[in-house]
Parts: sequence; C-alpha cells; structure tokens
Amino acid sequence: MYNEYDNLSCEEELHLTESLVRQRHNQQMFLRRNAQLLQQELELEAELLEDSPELAQVIHSFNMQEIQSNQQGLKNVLGSQESASKEQSVWSKFFPGLGGNYGVD
Repeated sequence: MYNEYDNLSCEEELHLTESLVRQRHNQQMFLRRNAQLLQQELELEAELLEDSPELAQVIHSFNMQEIQSNQQGLKNVLGSQESASKEQSVWSKFFPGLGGNYGVD
C-alpha cells in the first residue's frame, strides 16, 4: 500500500521521525504543565472556599443556576417546553422560508 512517506530518503525519514518525537515531547510537556496549573488552581480554590463560607455559598448558588439553565435548554431542544415554539417564531421572522413550526404548536 502506497503512502506519502514511501518516497522519502533515509535522511528525510530521520528528520521526520525527529520532528515527530519533538512534537510528542512538546505535547507531553504542555499536558504536564497544564495538569500542574489545574492542580494549583484546585488547591487555591479549595483554600479560598475554606476561608470564606459565603463565597462557597455564592459559588454553589451559581452552579445550581447553571445546572438548571442547562436542563431547561435541554428540555427546549427536545421540544418539551412551550418556549420552543416561541424560539421557532423568532427564527421564522429571520428566515421566513423555513416555514411551519416543525410539529411544535
């Protein structure tokens, strides 16, 4: 089976291999550094939350609102809410050629 590397000289293959090794090494270093930064962020967040129960409550409240918003969005996508028909009417104003409510009344 032919591939794009069949016509490479030994020197070209070696250069390509070295380049791939360097690229993989750089990617691993990036991932390692990213993991370290994420760990530091989690430790700092835990420390802040431990020092401030009020902040912990506010963050919890925001997280709950985000979860509820995501759940509402999912319900709209699945067409189980009336607000989906309102969204359809907004879209039909911009794109009248779409026509109909696609089964949503």
